[in-house]
Amino acid sequence: MFRGISSASIDAKGRVALPTRFRELVRLISEGKVVVTIDMREKCLLLYPLSEWEIVQRKLEDLPNVGTQARLLQRLLIGHATDIEMDGNGRVLLSQMLRDYAELAKRLVLVGQGNKVELWAEAQWAERRDEWLSPDSKALLSESDEFTGLSV
Repeated sequence: MFRGISSASIDAKGRVALPTRFRELVRLISEGKVVVTIDMREKCLLLYPLSEWEIVQRKLEDLPNVGTQARLLQRLLIGHATDIEMDGNGRVLLSQMLRDYAELAKRLVLVGQGNKVELWAEAQWAERRDEWLSPDSKALLSESDEFTGLSV
């Protein structure tokens, strides 16, 4: 579904115009409705078409909520989930709380991740990308049995 990296900007009102290829897909599979929530491991936001988010939310709700980890996951991901309707110009309006969490300023990077799009502050993305591409990180990936047989 979503793949590739695009630059974008956020206006003073907190609106972000999705790249054409992303917005067309959102309109097609969820009639322009998306859900944006936080990423618990990184300072970025996750944008899901509504139909994809509903699958994720069902899985989260099916977790036994008596466990501390499951409850935390539910609380943070579902709790921050914000329903947004894309406007006629393909823009989504991000709440101040979400923008503050991801430290979003003027320049953003949108990273397609299959069923979702990550929204990153441009400087934060560049810093993390460089860390992930460092020799130490590359070595960790190449040593993992998890990726045996994956040719990239």
